[in-house]
Amino acid sequence: MSSDLRICFVGDSFVAGVGDQRALGWSGRLTAHARAAGVAATAYNLGVRGHTSVDIAARWSAECLVRLPAAADGRVVFSFGVNDTIFVDGRPRVDAQTSTANLSVLLAAARDQGWSVLVVGPPPVDDSAHNQRIAELDAYFDRTCAELGIRYVASYRSLVADTVWMEQVRAGDGAHPGAEGYAAFADLLLPTWRKWLDY
Repeated sequence: MSSDLRICFVGDSFVAGVGDQRALGWSGRLTAHARAAGVAATAYNLGVRGHTSVDIAARWSAECLVRLPAAADGRVVFSFGVNDTIFVDGRPRVDAQTSTANLSVLLAAARDQGWSVLVVGPPPVDDSAHNQRIAELDAYFDRTCAELGIRYVASYRSLVADTVWMEQVRAGDGAHPGAEGYAAFADLLLPTWRKWLDY
């Protein structure tokens, strides 16, 4: 592994860790775990609250290019989808097919840059109808990543059955948990994260 390991976490409010009293989210916890194991990565949190895959597709490349120079071991974690599936005026902000196409474009562009990629699927919220749309998008994302040989963590399927996550989401704003919820999210991601970084 390069001594100049840099990781961009690109996504929405869950990447940013909204609601976490410790201001770590799952991305901060994974970075801390790697550092404790001797993997000194420079991590950039590029989570923006409210952003959809359309918003992310418009901004991510410029943000990553200045943080991941050619000489570095540049890596990108993508995570989004909950905002795409929010209903506005009776329809999702971004339909599932467009969201999936956006993911495919992001993955192809990252591969062209030589960046290793990890994709984290959208987590559940406290709304059963919304969760059905998230579950559908999660399945599309999972299939797309499998076809392209990209590591994918289907967080929806595990977190919807996770008591800590769901209780914290309900106790919060209906979407974002507190510190314990993000810790549960990070624990779910940890095995794949370790394989991705090889430690």
